[in-house]
Amino acid sequence: MPSLPHPGSAALGMPGLGLSRRRLLGAAAGTAAVSASGVLAGCGNSESDARSNPDSAGQQVLNVANWPLYIDTKRVDGQKVHPTLLAFEDKYDIAVNYTEPINDMGEFFSKMRPILDAGTDTGYDTFVLTDWTAAKMMQLGWVEPLDKGNIPNLSNLVERLLAPPFDPKREYTVPWQSGITGIAYDDSQTGPVTSINDLLTNPDLAGAVTVLKDMRDTTGLVMLDQGADPEKFTDDQFASAIEMLQTATDSGHIRQYTGNNYTQMLALGDIKACVAWSGDIIQLQFDNPNMRFVVPDGGGMLWSDNMMVPNQAANKKNAELWMNYYCDPAVSAKLSAWVNYICPIAGAQEEMAKFDEELASNPLIFPSAADYASLSIFRDITGDEETNYNDQFQSLYI
Repeated sequence: MPSLPHPGSAALGMPGLGLSRRRLLGAAAGTAAVSASGVLAGCGNSESDARSNPDSAGQQVLNVANWPLYIDTKRVDGQKVHPTLLAFEDKYDIAVNYTEPINDMGEFFSKMRPILDAGTDTGYDTFVLTDWTAAKMMQLGWVEPLDKGNIPNLSNLVERLLAPPFDPKREYTVPWQSGITGIAYDDSQTGPVTSINDLLTNPDLAGAVTVLKDMRDTTGLVMLDQGADPEKFTDDQFASAIEMLQTATDSGHIRQYTGNNYTQMLALGDIKACVAWSGDIIQLQFDNPNMRFVVPDGGGMLWSDNMMVPNQAANKKNAELWMNYYCDPAVSAKLSAWVNYICPIAGAQEEMAKFDEELASNPLIFPSAADYASLSIFRDITGDEETNYNDQFQSLYI
């Protein structure tokens, strides 16, 4: 899942995007987005409450929920606007109420659960959910199957993302952005850290290592290091990964299990190396070129944040038009040039090269086929497995 989006070279020089992301983070984090109509984004307003059938003629509104600072942004007359969103509104004559309420996946799921369980409208026509939460929503029957006739650009997905374990036919999900979980380190503080075994056992790193509280990302990397496949592992293989983490935890080698705060710890020199998300390190490199991100020798984890349509959404077709629009290579290139996570759309690299060749060559945004071959997607797990695995993992730090 994302933290704050990440400034790369194109964020400073891309035509039409205006304010750089670094300045935006300091000036506007958490503020509301503005649509072309000038209406402050919101959910549950009178316009939303009056919506009717999702396919009704003349219904020209779309309500989107996303993570903060996860879309291309500039300032116009002191207010945030999103160039690709404005272009969508102009193209389809649809007013987009774009909101950023997803700060924590578990928290957002808890907010949506009673609404969806009651079979009522969430107020959103589409929201952006990380793989495991998307899978949970599908298992519970809380999201609508997509009409692929409205999303012909879905065929533009990069091959590695066409058939994820949790949605092998992409019947319910469309990637917004993707990312890699691997190892980050400051090469002014330590030599190269290229494997999970090195991260968790090298005495030079003792007490100066963090790993993520994300069960799938952290155990997935350990399983890969141990030769297991996160896409088809057994209970015993999961337990073996927990054992390795337990040893490193008990010895004090692992300093902390973290959320996104690992970036501050790495930037301040409080830690030397950590399990990290790829886009975060592009952000840190903006201020410190000594920051490094590597896919571990055993392989890295691949994840996506996915657009979905919740049950009872009033504007499903408009949501599908939105998905199709962001699967266009030219549009996706503009989005990814600002966000700097993995672009999920084939052909976007060539489009980005038209305005920023350096950024278009970044393998953390456009992995090669060989890069993708080294990345795994955590397999779909049952409810009982999730409880079991989470209990084992959380016992490491709770």
